[in-house]
Amino acid sequence: MQLLSPSQDPPLGTALPGWAPPPVPTHAVLRGKRARLEALRPGHCAALYRAFAADVAGRMWAYLPYGPFESARAYQAWVEGQCGGADPLFFAIVESSSGQPCGVAAYLRIDARNGCIEIGHLAFAPSLQRTVAATEALFLLLDHAFGLGYRRVEWKCNALNAASRRAAQRLGFSFEGLFRQAAVVKGRNRDTAWYAVLDREWPTLRSAHLRWLAAENFDATGRQRLALADLTRPHLAAHG
Repeated sequence: MQLLSPSQDPPLGTALPGWAPPPVPTHAVLRGKRARLEALRPGHCAALYRAFAADVAGRMWAYLPYGPFESARAYQAWVEGQCGGADPLFFAIVESSSGQPCGVAAYLRIDARNGCIEIGHLAFAPSLQRTVAATEALFLLLDHAFGLGYRRVEWKCNALNAASRRAAQRLGFSFEGLFRQAAVVKGRNRDTAWYAVLDREWPTLRSAHLRWLAAENFDATGRQRLALADLTRPHLAAHG
């Protein structure tokens, strides 16, 4: 190990004058045009269970540490027992046109002292998967976190979860590495892939998201004209 000479100053990180920890997020209602996020409550559970049940094979639960649930009552019991705290902070995703809840997301590992927060616990019913509303819901979580003053938003997933890894990079999260044997989930090894967006990167990515979400980006049948991945790819090429 090479040591610094007595006259050599150690390298230090960038100074952050005026830095103050952001507030811990609460259950503010996050509203978009196609989706809104609100506090996950037991009253959402029956509708969520019905929406989730469309995934007959239960594949949406494959990489989550819980589920599938055998009944709406079992799902509600889990929500009541596990989802009422401040970290993770669970939201129901409500599709605007129908007014029906069709997904769940959360902030977790909330570290306000260091300005770091994670988005996870994503459970999207088949009706929400691969929709504009799903992307908008994730945009709202990102935008809210950076609006509060967080410096870093993380996305972590099972390294074998190819769909989640593609989604992270489509949204503009940069890959930061693989944590081998990070956890045991449902009796199986989990290697965890880490992704993040930083506050200084968000303005550019935010513009890309807003351009993609704009009404004029979709034709009369709802088909996109520009892909979000194409809009975020220049950022990833520059930042990894």
